Amino acid sequence: MEHDNTFEWLGSALGDAIRTIVAALKTVFGGFGHAVGEFSAGLAQALGMSPTLFNFGLLLLGLLLLYAGVRALIGRSLLGAVIWWALAVLVLGGLIGP
Repeated sequence: MEHDNTFEWLGSALGDAIRTIVAALKTVFGGFGHAVGEFSAGLAQALGMSPTLFNFGLLLLGLLLLYAGVRALIGRSLLGAVIWWALAVLVLGGLIGP
């Protein structure tokens, strides 16, 4: 009988430890998810766009096109930079509101 109580206590202690770890992780990631949601909503509002995943994908594409223009300019290709920047303006101009 004594072994049953010992193992019951050990199981209970292990269960409590797992429950504490899961609760802590839920709190951390729940707060992280809330922070990401607030950040994306604020960014979308500042840019004048709706906060959808598709729009954030277009935003990322436009920023990558701007980056490609800067890299082309660093590589001494003025025409390449102008082409990349024109493409970036087409993407970002349609995305960002007034």
